[in-house]
Formats: sequence, structure tokens, C-alpha cells
Amino acid sequence: MEHLVQFAQIQGFTAIALGLIIGLGALGACIGIGVMGSKFLEAAARQPELVPLLQGRMFLLAGLIDAAFLIGVALAMYFAVANPLLGKILTAAGAGQ
Repeated sequence: MEHLVQFAQIQGFTAIALGLIIGLGALGACIGIGVMGSKFLEAAARQPELVPLLQGRMFLLAGLIDAAFLIGVALAMYFAVANPLLGKILTAAGAGQ
């Protein structure tokens, strides 16, 4: 019975952590892309001849920011589907300890 309580606690804490990972990652990515876009528009208004160069760099950085967020999502989905923290509880419950 104690193993079931530990199992449920780990699942609950994992769900909270997944929400934090995805939510804060999305918030950070949105803020980062917003700030970068505003700075791009400021630079484009100041020096219009540099727009093609700046635009390429802006899209590169937008991809890197999104990639960091998607790595966080992948890590969160890993813990949601194949949680390594549950392995010890399941082996202890199976051994009858």
C-alpha cells in the first residue's frame, strides 16, 4: 500500500514539474522572440539598408530560441511517458519489500 502512495506522489510531482517546464519554457521563448522582434524593428527603422542581413540573423535566433523550448518539451514528454523515477518504486513493489 505504501508503494501505491509513493507511486501517486511521484506521478503528481512529475505532473507539476511538467507543467512548470512547458509553461516557463513557453513564456521565456515568447518573451525572447518578442524582445528580439522589437529590436529588429528598431534596427530596421534606423538603418533600412541592413534589413536583409538582420532578417537572416533574426530568423536564425528565432529558430534557436524555439529549439530550446522544444528540447524542454521533449524532456517533459520523456518524464510523462517513461518516468525513470517510477522504476525503483515498481521494482520495490514487485520484490515485495
